[in-house]
Amino acid sequence: MTTEAPMPLDPRPGAVREDAAPPPLYTLSVEEARAADLAAIRAAAGAGEPVRHVTDRHLPGPGGDLPIRVYRPVDEAGPLPTVVYFFGGGWALGGIETSDEICRALANAVPCQVITVGYRLAPEHRFPAAVDDCRAAVAWIAANAAELGVDPDRLAVAGDSAGGNLAAVVTLDSGGPALAAQVLVYPNTDHRGDTASMRENDDPAAFNRRSVAWYWGHYLASPDDGRDPRASPLLAEDLTGLPPALVITAEHDPLRDEGEQYAERLREAGVPVVATRYPGVAHGFFAMSGVVDAAREARAEVAAFLRAHLGR
Repeated sequence: MTTEAPMPLDPRPGAVREDAAPPPLYTLSVEEARAADLAAIRAAAGAGEPVRHVTDRHLPGPGGDLPIRVYRPVDEAGPLPTVVYFFGGGWALGGIETSDEICRALANAVPCQVITVGYRLAPEHRFPAAVDDCRAAVAWIAANAAELGVDPDRLAVAGDSAGGNLAAVVTLDSGGPALAAQVLVYPNTDHRGDTASMRENDDPAAFNRRSVAWYWGHYLASPDDGRDPRASPLLAEDLTGLPPALVITAEHDPLRDEGEQYAERLREAGVPVVATRYPGVAHGFFAMSGVVDAAREARAEVAAFLRAHLGR
């Protein structure tokens, strides 16, 4: 991770995700916030890249049929290395459309197959519904690899924000399929959130500690649930044997420190880790490739990491 002096926040439109949707999302109803969040992401992401095939389908999940979207890259055929991607949105916002542009870009850049999972959202479905859905989806994808054109020996998970949290939690499942890599983009890792970055990044117009508390409040049925490692992977007792990890953080992000603490815990457990802090950007930048240069740089780093660990 970087150790340079702090850089000023990128002033361009979209550098802070919630700038595009004032008032801040945490002041809105869930329904209003979902619409505003998706609109802001679409405005900052740019046009999605064409891929060879995009297929929407369902798989059996713990709460009923679970939607997935499958992206197969241009000029690729046969069983492919596959990344299961979990979208961000604080477990309460988002859906398959949220990560559409990201998934298209990664499918082409690695290249690999990308499958995104439409896990259940809070507060309609509180913790651990999203965890159960994501674990079930990864297990089903591995068990039905031939049908989906998946190479089960080259299967990875990735996600941003709450999706990064879910990707980390999926790797903690000792009964799940073997995974070749994990990519965690500014993940939530600790419900307690008592860090310097949480205190320092408190611009009311940006993603801040009130945003974080709003999301946790919708996700958890009780604050006690936050002590469960399936909600706060930083609290897991044992991280040994987990797949190699890339952890990306943003300098001006309340979640920065807990993401970097998780990377250090993984490293201490003997897990190969690359941890990169992107200077001058805020939470959400990874989804802003249309307006933020660092998003494209981070995408390239993610693609190179996955390429190395998926044997491309």
